[in-house]
Amino acid sequence: MRIKVVNPNTTRSMTATIEACARTVAGPGTDVEAVSPTMGPASIESHYDEALAVPGVLAEIAAGEEAGVDGYVIACFGDPGLDAAREIAAGPVVGIAEAAMHAAALLGRGFSVVTTLGRTTGRTWDLAERYGLRRSCLGVHACELPVLDLETDPDARKIVTEACFEALDSDGSDAVVLGCAGMADLCAHISEELGAPVVDGVAAATLFVQSLVTLGLRTGKRGEFAVPPSKPYAGLLAPFARARTARP
Repeated sequence: MRIKVVNPNTTRSMTATIEACARTVAGPGTDVEAVSPTMGPASIESHYDEALAVPGVLAEIAAGEEAGVDGYVIACFGDPGLDAAREIAAGPVVGIAEAAMHAAALLGRGFSVVTTLGRTTGRTWDLAERYGLRRSCLGVHACELPVLDLETDPDARKIVTEACFEALDSDGSDAVVLGCAGMADLCAHISEELGAPVVDGVAAATLFVQSLVTLGLRTGKRGEFAVPPSKPYAGLLAPFARARTARP
């Protein structure tokens, strides 16, 4: 089984961390590869960043289809391009926010999300609503740490851990969801410190994709997620007209 983990930002050091975390949970016989697009933002912290990350994500999905990849993880907590990726991929595609929230909902009466910047909290609430988990999501908390600072700030682990403690206390939740793929390598440490379940979406999404492929399940293609209708694209997007057919 081949799983391709797409980090929608172009920071390759973060992609390497994401790949290591995904490989830790993958089962025997599962080959995990994490990639960054060749175009896009260095980090995703706004609607603008997210919109401009999507073409790079879809290019990586299309390349995976040509290479015969079995399933995909989109490793950004905004789940950018998830619906479009499901249209062009033959196998399952899972976003890390989607996976983490569903996993956390199984662990108690409610969960809290700890994310990076306050400006991204609205997007997290939107996703909880979209995934049918608004009732289970008891709070969304920002530690006001920019995504790239997760790699460079020597106090990053302390800052995120303290935010998780505060989230549990203020929300009365049973679990914490880490709201950024760049936090994936902090999960075990924070869980030990908190004495409560902490969910990393990279690990959760990798295992969900692995399970779906094992079960022989894929995105339904009868309606909304059918392959997009063929049409010309202009300018810089012209090459994307070639990436419109999923494998049978």
